Amino acid sequence: MTGFLNPDEVLKQIKFREDMTVADFGCGSGGWVLPLAKKCEDGKIYAIDILEEPLSALKARAKLEQVSNIETIQTDIRDKNGSTLLEFSCDLVLMTNLLFECEDKKIVLEEGKRVLKPGGRILVVDWKKDNPLTPQIEKVSFEQIKEIAKELNLKLVKEFDAGSYHYGLLFEKL
Repeated sequence: MTGFLNPDEVLKQIKFREDMTVADFGCGSGGWVLPLAKKCEDGKIYAIDILEEPLSALKARAKLEQVSNIETIQTDIRDKNGSTLLEFSCDLVLMTNLLFECEDKKIVLEEGKRVLKPGGRILVVDWKKDNPLTPQIEKVSFEQIKEIAKELNLKLVKEFDAGSYHYGLLFEKL
């Protein structure tokens, strides 16, 4: 996969069921949420972001596209239990272009694990080091995320290029 980050292409790395429950941590205006909602038509997508404005934009887009399986939640996932979701409530958690912004990455990954059902997965997609688009951003290394995941007893299932500027890691809750 080459070029810039394409949610539809990255999501091909995951096997979906139509009834999955998915949380998108730091969803922004929903670039990943709408493709997820269409893949999981009989499921539920929790779109979680700290800012109200992008969530409002997502609600408007979902209404326009007649997508009704999305629930928006305004909260800070960088806090302990920050998603506000129930324990063991999700099949998949997305963390796309999120961890580079988080001072304590372990808290965010712990929250992802907390809300996952056994066998559930976390998809991490973030900026590659040494990419020309974001030289001012402190990147998150593959190794740092894999080490934190290992400490949390999350199994690395897959690592892949998610475009020219991003990497992807897929973890499973044991």
